[in-house]
Amino acid sequence: MLIDLHTHTTASDGTDSPAELVLAAASAGLDVIAITDHDTTAGWAEAAAALAETSTDLRLVRGMEMSCFGDGEDGSPVAVHLLAYLFDPENEAFAVERERLRGERVARLRAMADRMAADGLPIDPDAVLAEAGLSAGRPHLARALVDAGVVATVNDAFTTLLASNGPYFVEKADTPLDDAVDMVAAAGGVSVIAHARARLRGRLLSLDHIRRLAPRGLGGLEIDHPDHADDDRALLTELAAELGLVSTGSSDYHGNNKTVRLGDFSTDVAQFDKLVAAATGVPVLAGGLA
Repeated sequence: MLIDLHTHTTASDGTDSPAELVLAAASAGLDVIAITDHDTTAGWAEAAAALAETSTDLRLVRGMEMSCFGDGEDGSPVAVHLLAYLFDPENEAFAVERERLRGERVARLRAMADRMAADGLPIDPDAVLAEAGLSAGRPHLARALVDAGVVATVNDAFTTLLASNGPYFVEKADTPLDDAVDMVAAAGGVSVIAHARARLRGRLLSLDHIRRLAPRGLGGLEIDHPDHADDDRALLTELAAELGLVSTGSSDYHGNNKTVRLGDFSTDVAQFDKLVAAATGVPVLAGGLA
């Protein structure tokens, strides 16, 4: 089976609509696809409707990638992304926090775009925000920079103007990682730390913090990821075994915003079954032939 548990759509910072994601996954021969947009469940309904209309045995995992912060290896706070799977979207506390996070995203993107415009860069903050919607992210601004001819690629924007040490970067108030794990569990979901050793993204989450989260209810670690080196995959595999956590693999697909393709990295079926068995929020959805 080919299982990809980390993808993004136009509901956040991907370039495929939720319906297009489902069709692309079916065309690519995937057996399971997860929709995990940033801080939102806005794409769930469209993806589910598309799945229901297809003659496929594809299965859909509804999820989200949550903006958090944890303890860095140097003891100071570091940005962390937490994948949340199969949670109840009606859980009140979790819904309120997702709304707060989306507000932080919009305010941060507005501040960054305003700074660029003030410096004379050909960026229209209102147009960027209108394109981005409620789950605004730096990729929306990166695409605007590419369209304006300021940089050649989205990746160039992220390594220069939009980098965490770049001239236009603005912080946002993310969710404490411990609280996020608690919220996902309370909503019947399963939490998995995304790309925990993605060194090119900046500072890393402390392994000791991961160890503290396991008895708290953390469900797993994303291990096979395009931003992980082989030695870090081995390290995370050992840590997951030590803590009894699910090991996942995923493409982190963003459509045309990244070169990685659906299914380039995948999750073992036994690990997927463990993840599904631990969830009580919403079920995995199946296509018409399943």
